[in-house]
Amino acid sequence: MRFILFVLLFFSFAYALGLVLVNNTDIEVNLLFSQAPAMNLGLLLIICLTLGVVIGLLLALLIFRVFQNKWEISRLQKENKKLQEQLTQANVVIDRQANAPTIDEAVYGTTANTSVNTSQVKDTTMLSKQRRD
Repeated sequence: MRFILFVLLFFSFAYALGLVLVNNTDIEVNLLFSQAPAMNLGLLLIICLTLGVVIGLLLALLIFRVFQNKWEISRLQKENKKLQEQLTQANVVIDRQANAPTIDEAVYGTTANTSVNTSQVKDTTMLSKQRRD
């Protein structure tokens, strides 16, 4: 790869040197708001070519960055949609578990009575004492 880059650099330098040698006439450049001093036409062509390449590369990098940001946004939107679907599925599972019958309901058909009546406790203790005797 370095060899190819070196060859391309060599040919571009040779081309620029050829432009300067072939176009050796002096020319004045009007920059609309000012007048540049007379310069070699070949040198002017090289400057314009270099500025065009630099501006083109900067614009290409800017456009590539815009496309890269668009790709990143679309990837994140897809990931966000996937996570939203997972969240809704998890909420459905939690709702099913919350509404699922307890073991007592499934087995006995009744709900579990968590409040204990004190008379029931006394009755069970009396029964257990009577069984011991």
